[in-house]
Amino acid sequence: MRISGGEARGRTIRLLKGCRIRPTAERIKESLFGILSPVTGGAFLDLFAGSGNVGLEALSRGARFAVFVEKDIRLADAIRTNVSLLGFAGKGEVIAADAAMGLGRLAKRGDRFEIIFADPPYETAYLKETLGWLEGGDVLAENGIVVIQHSVREALEESFVRAMAVTDQRRYGDTMLSFLKKRGEE
Repeated sequence: MRISGGEARGRTIRLLKGCRIRPTAERIKESLFGILSPVTGGAFLDLFAGSGNVGLEALSRGARFAVFVEKDIRLADAIRTNVSLLGFAGKGEVIAADAAMGLGRLAKRGDRFEIIFADPPYETAYLKETLGWLEGGDVLAENGIVVIQHSVREALEESFVRAMAVTDQRRYGDTMLSFLKKRGEE
């Protein structure tokens, strides 16, 4: 897996052997950053970070800072290693905690993110829970955007969200990217 754009373009992201993760495919990542462009200067949150692939791409493309929340300590350590190897030390923070705890910690500190990317495990209750955590956590900056990567078999029902509205959805095979903004900002 490689960084596809920005200052670290072409550099390899080292993956942890033996871990069962589903990294965001290159084609989807390229499309995502084409839609979000530019990410320059904003704070980026990579929730359910896994390999850290998406947050590392954001840093390469100019994000001011990125926070990676990943509960698997081995994956969290691998993300830390990649942040350093790619030259982003001081621009990335890894929180080794589950998504709810990580969001709670960020909210308590008063952190706000212009872009929040969440890739919860497919076809679990996490899609609905993640949206609830994001609505209740107050970590989205004013005029910020939330991007949820989920299975096309998981409908993102309007009943899941009250304070946010779905502004766009893009399908890539079995994967859907859903874009949300705070109501009134869409």
